[in-house]
Amino acid sequence: MKIVIASDHAGFFLKEKIKDYLQNEGYEILDVGTYSSVSVDYPEFAFKAIEKLLQGEAERGILLCGTGIGMSIFANRFPKIRAALCHEPFSATMARKHNDANVLVLGGRLIGDGLAVEIVKAFLSTEFEGGRHARRIALIDELSSKIER
Repeated sequence: MKIVIASDHAGFFLKEKIKDYLQNEGYEILDVGTYSSVSVDYPEFAFKAIEKLLQGEAERGILLCGTGIGMSIFANRFPKIRAALCHEPFSATMARKHNDANVLVLGGRLIGDGLAVEIVKAFLSTEFEGGRHARRIALIDELSSKIER
């Protein structure tokens, strides 16, 4: 599975830890930045990741900023992106099972390395259940398309 990963300066160090874990597990990683802890604007890096997902260059995404809130708000503005801000593995599991989330968002200032890896494991190892949940996702797409952009 190919995963695109991006962070701002506040998520940079956790991004690097997650990247190491993913590479050791054999995932293909597309890192679109940032590449240091120098202050940057998170929307620029979230956009790079979302663009790769929407163009089919990656199957899933992981975004990190200080709290994860900014990245979540930005990512969820795009059709077909279902970004889930998760603070523990159960939320990551349910985001996949019931919402078919394709982007995991983490707060680099809130979550330690070990917990972050457990959340990533849960997110990447859980399949979408489909069924009634697929109907709801289709409804999200239908209703959100009624709003002019």
